[in-house]
Amino acid sequence: MEPDLEVVQIRRGESFKAWSHGYPFHTVRWHFHPEYELHHVVATRGRYFVGDFIGEFEPGNLVLTGPNLPHNWVSELPVGTTVPLRCRIVQFSEDFIGNAIKVLPELGSLDRVLEQSRHGVLFAPNTASDIASVLEELIEAQGVRRIELFMSILGALSRAGDVRTLASSRYLPDPSGYMSAGINKALAHIGGHLTEPFNESDLAAIAGQSPSAFSRSFRRHTGMALVQYVNRLRINLACQLLMGDDAMPITEICYAVGFNNLSNFNRRFLTQKGMSPSRFRILMVENTRAAEAA
Repeated sequence: MEPDLEVVQIRRGESFKAWSHGYPFHTVRWHFHPEYELHHVVATRGRYFVGDFIGEFEPGNLVLTGPNLPHNWVSELPVGTTVPLRCRIVQFSEDFIGNAIKVLPELGSLDRVLEQSRHGVLFAPNTASDIASVLEELIEAQGVRRIELFMSILGALSRAGDVRTLASSRYLPDPSGYMSAGINKALAHIGGHLTEPFNESDLAAIAGQSPSAFSRSFRRHTGMALVQYVNRLRINLACQLLMGDDAMPITEICYAVGFNNLSNFNRRFLTQKGMSPSRFRILMVENTRAAEAA
């Protein structure tokens, strides 16, 4: 089975993505992405898959996967059970960490674990325990504090002695092969043309499917309808612009992220974020001022 492409959005003004999710969740599927991913399990037990590796996980499981390495964690829970917080995740691009190492040669000690991560790296419980609270704080941290915490995590990973490589040396991720799958071509098109107009028929043609087959396939792969998926990505992009220093007018942001109707943009924003775009901006400004005054 070919893995699905996950489109990772690293927000404007940030170097990496730090987030958490519960279970079930739409990204819990056999998938890949160009970014490195540090995955820490907080709750549940189950089976995880990294390349051609299959193993059992429990709380404290800490794994670093390299670029384009397929992976998935499947919790073993009774049907209908939901878990509000299953794992914490940090994702960062190859360019970002490569450039950081060039600027800060002290980070060169990461080379070993980054290379190992191309086949997946499982860290010992003591390393997972050392960074658990740091990861928890990182999810909500802002500004320079994010960098401080991220560097602390990188330091712990570079010093970790008891690590296990997961996928076999024979396993070589093939992103060009993965991208031949029609649904992944469509997902890549969405990620690269998010602010431009397109419809389900356009994407179905890219995927080489009929519109009805594409609709079913898209919902199966992402856990949501196309409009919901695209709106979620566009609203996340709008949040990045609202957090910018240039005070871009909300009407301009609406059109810049791909909406063609201000009232629809405001309605979608309210549904997703629980507040209006203007309220979101006010709260972000207040939060920034409070952080600066602290």
